[in-house]
Amino acid sequence: MTPEKVAHVRELLQRGLAIPAHPLALTSERQLDERRQRALSRYYVDAGVGGLAVGVHTTQFAIREVGLYEPVLRLAMDAVREWAPGDRELAMVAGICGQTAQAVAEARTAHGLGYHAGLLSLAALRGQREDALIAHCEAVAREIPLIGFYLQAAVGGMDLSAEFWARFASIDNVVAIKVAPFHRYRTLDVVRGVVMARAEKRVSLYTGNDDHIVLDLVTPFTVPRDGEPVTVRFRGGLLGHWSVWTSSAVRILDQCQAAAKRGEVDAQMLALDSRVTDCNSAFFDVANDFHGCIAGCHEVLRRQGLLEGIWCLDPQEGLGQGQKDAIDRVYAEHADLADDAFVAANLSRWLG
Repeated sequence: MTPEKVAHVRELLQRGLAIPAHPLALTSERQLDERRQRALSRYYVDAGVGGLAVGVHTTQFAIREVGLYEPVLRLAMDAVREWAPGDRELAMVAGICGQTAQAVAEARTAHGLGYHAGLLSLAALRGQREDALIAHCEAVAREIPLIGFYLQAAVGGMDLSAEFWARFASIDNVVAIKVAPFHRYRTLDVVRGVVMARAEKRVSLYTGNDDHIVLDLVTPFTVPRDGEPVTVRFRGGLLGHWSVWTSSAVRILDQCQAAAKRGEVDAQMLALDSRVTDCNSAFFDVANDFHGCIAGCHEVLRRQGLLEGIWCLDPQEGLGQGQKDAIDRVYAEHADLADDAFVAANLSRWLG
């Protein structure tokens, strides 16, 4: 991995991209449905995304236990290469997790398949000291440009200090951080850490805070350094929420970036934040502590015809109590945020 490649990945992410977290299409026997998996990738390409994140939480971490990690990553990469125009480069991000030996092996696999960067989950190292976490990150960063991942505690993450994020942002091959603690104070800790490390120009922040997507994208985060204010903005989003209604998500990112560039965030934009959050509450099953956060996204894709069913690798994963009604409600109340017509017009082509 050359410094030139790292610089290229860094520049790609600095453009500010919509990167959906790619779900896993399964048959009723809970086997990989390659046709529909490929159709999902084609949907995202045509929706206008700037990249794809594969092998992440939304793809289901259990793909590793059933031997699907490399096949699923390869399938997405092949689909993008086949479907995207030759002059359009998508940022391909591979989820990486586990103890150091596993994480390094996954990074090598992803790099070998042509992935630009690895999104590193630290959940398997929960309870370890900061020095051990940083050593782990450094080992993985030697294999692939690295995106940090502040995962919310409700689904396996840990609390990480501003000092940790300063040390993380100082690692040479770190190119971005996905900020997803679903917590405003901890989101600010990441911003402070990046500014402490003087890394705000080389480490892009991507929102994963599905409870405040729009607000993250339009807010100037200002913290002091050496007696002077330093303002940092989120460049784009890497989100499970954006795996559904994706063409609408791309438009929303464009709107947010335009508003941020103008320095004018009106009441309508602030209201949009609450509407998107309301949709997320249904899709991610907030009422049941995120039990149905994967199945809820599957349900939206099933309704559109992209998935045949909502099956997950774990038979215990499904919609939470009342979640179907919640999805019905947001479909009715926020129909203008859906992209059902776009999907209907292209579905047969994507499945072909």
